[in-house]
Amino acid sequence: MKRDTLERARALGAWAYLPEAPLPGQADGTLAGLSFTAKDLYGVPGWPLRASTAAPLPEVGESPLVRTLLNAGATLLGKTHLHEIALGILGHNPVWGSARNPLDPERITGGSSSGAAIAAALGIGDFALGTDTGGSIRIPAALCGVLGFKPTYGLYPTEGVLPLSGSCDHAGPLARDLEVIHRVHTTVTGQTVLSTDWSSLRVGLWQVPGWMTPQTRAALDTFARRLEDRGAVTATFAFPDVMDTYAPVVQYEAARIHQQALSLEEPGFGPGTLALLRRGAALSEADYHAALRRRDALRAHLSELFGSFDLLLAPTVPSPAPLIGQEDLELPEGTVPLRQAFLRLTAPWSLLGVPVLSVPLPLGPLSVGAQLIAPWGQDARLLGLALNLEETV
Repeated sequence: MKRDTLERARALGAWAYLPEAPLPGQADGTLAGLSFTAKDLYGVPGWPLRASTAAPLPEVGESPLVRTLLNAGATLLGKTHLHEIALGILGHNPVWGSARNPLDPERITGGSSSGAAIAAALGIGDFALGTDTGGSIRIPAALCGVLGFKPTYGLYPTEGVLPLSGSCDHAGPLARDLEVIHRVHTTVTGQTVLSTDWSSLRVGLWQVPGWMTPQTRAALDTFARRLEDRGAVTATFAFPDVMDTYAPVVQYEAARIHQQALSLEEPGFGPGTLALLRRGAALSEADYHAALRRRDALRAHLSELFGSFDLLLAPTVPSPAPLIGQEDLELPEGTVPLRQAFLRLTAPWSLLGVPVLSVPLPLGPLSVGAQLIAPWGQDARLLGLALNLEETV
């Protein structure tokens, strides 16, 4: 790695832990010659795990996903910062400092995989391991101009990763190169990714016109026309706002994971993180199970949609990266808090566990993104469709 690139990554807030020497992979294997970074939720023997917080954390052990990548020949360069304990989508961190977008340092990276997106955007390593509970891979990928892949729930192992919400957490890569994501996916799952034709593919377009800026909508419409030019047949679909289901599920589970820290007089979390954890701790078991029942109904609704569509298309983010310190977003529907404006576009697909690839859409010097959403288990087909799209540009 070039020293100036490393220093730029440090200045932007990417690094949680940079060892004196990288952790080398085996000499040969499917990922030989590639290098990567890991979000500081992954357990790596001999390396610290702080989750970008000062709070005490439960032990997680070694990540089998990291071990698989090392055994396949990839070299681990270091660990990347995140929105504290992954409970947030801005990249803001009052404990270790906020991340800055490599496309414009006055703007947010998105989160929680903020450092992973910076590393991927700067070309530090061939890919970056992130996690995604409500959009934490896809949002920073879109805002920083790289690809972000969230596989089907449970397909990539999350053991040895500090959890946030065990029923929503996903592990996955961010990268500039789709072929690298294919190689990682094949190594982890054994699935073969082949270029897949778009001809006659039924693509559903999520109708959320008031939820994104006109510029973002124009970029997404242009992307949809690319799919139509390649033979896809598009039609619109509706899907509800899931935040009244997503928030209690994640906050309830997160509070139980961090209950030991929450029992302390000074837990060590930043104020925003602590407030969300306290909210989760106040939820009753009945509240939680009511939210799970609502999730079951949403899953049934999504399953019905996949009877009509082969793939869904949605915006990844409502706008390019807001300025650091900005709290609200002006949208056609009105002024909306950033957390709500961003999460409601990505949370449905992690709450329900379907595979999603976020494709960056340049918007001037900045970036937004398009989510390609496939049915459960169709990860390789999704990546194959994206490969075909790249081949036919």
